[in-house]
Amino acid sequence: MNAFIERLKSIARSNLRNIILPEAEDERVLKAAEYLLQEKLCNVTVIAEPQVIESSGYNLSGVKIVSPSDDELLKEFTEVYYELRKNKGLSWVEARRALSKPITLASVLLRQGKVDGLVSGSISPTADVLRSGIQIIEPKNGNKTVSSFFVMIEPSGAFGSDGILFFADCGVIPSPDSAQLADIALATASNFKKLIEDEPKVAFLSFSTKGSAKHSEVDKVTRAYEIASQRNSDGYLMDAELQLDAALNESVASKKAPESTVAGKANVLIFPDLNAGNIGYKLVQRIAKAQAYGPIIQGLKKPMNDLSRGCTWQDIVNVSIITAVQAL
Repeated sequence: MNAFIERLKSIARSNLRNIILPEAEDERVLKAAEYLLQEKLCNVTVIAEPQVIESSGYNLSGVKIVSPSDDELLKEFTEVYYELRKNKGLSWVEARRALSKPITLASVLLRQGKVDGLVSGSISPTADVLRSGIQIIEPKNGNKTVSSFFVMIEPSGAFGSDGILFFADCGVIPSPDSAQLADIALATASNFKKLIEDEPKVAFLSFSTKGSAKHSEVDKVTRAYEIASQRNSDGYLMDAELQLDAALNESVASKKAPESTVAGKANVLIFPDLNAGNIGYKLVQRIAKAQAYGPIIQGLKKPMNDLSRGCTWQDIVNVSIITAVQAL
């Protein structure tokens, strides 16, 4: 296990949070829950009938079980969900039916503060996870953009913060406008500061460096930087527009952007659209053999994260640890 996860493990152990894993019919989830409990990394809640957990074969002593057939609980949370969505035309009966989906019930539990964070997606499609997040958890006050980032750990340690970089957005918004890019940048910088405990250096990426090309797509990136700069109350180091080599390589940066405080030293990369972000993280993962953790969802009122349906139980553990630290 790498130093990044080991450090987060230590933080999580010292500040136990309750993470709900709603997809308890998945054996990978049960194995992850067993590990999280045995290693005392967080408290764990699952959605399942008690007899299913008891007969699972996993040591889940200490797990909190929410039964999907608990009438009292369902009545309480159906009322919450109905009040939340009735203005959208949802009936009480439809609200009750919706809570039969574990991701929906888990999201209401998170909204009501019954748990501290949520990890789902080993069975549920990403669209269902994101929809529950946006409709039930809701975006943070003052934020209209729900996005994602990947934690990338490249093995040489030569780039970013000792090899750690955050890539955003690689999983949610196909074609963000300038205001959305600004939201993505500020949210990712904040998460970098929280999870890495190092100074974020944010590069708004483009196919142009400092006016080397003229195009509306370049203008979108520079405008995003201007918006983010106006809202940058935390004083994060940011710059635009930068080509990838200028963002990461100091010798290139000295030629292309010699006045920049970020060029050559960036550790947070903001991609101009989902095509670039998704392709970029997979290139680094596959060709550079980097470890990739994510997509980690950001911009919601409470921490809720998605999994790939091809994830391993270790992936579920790692995302749960990240979620627990986000919940502090």
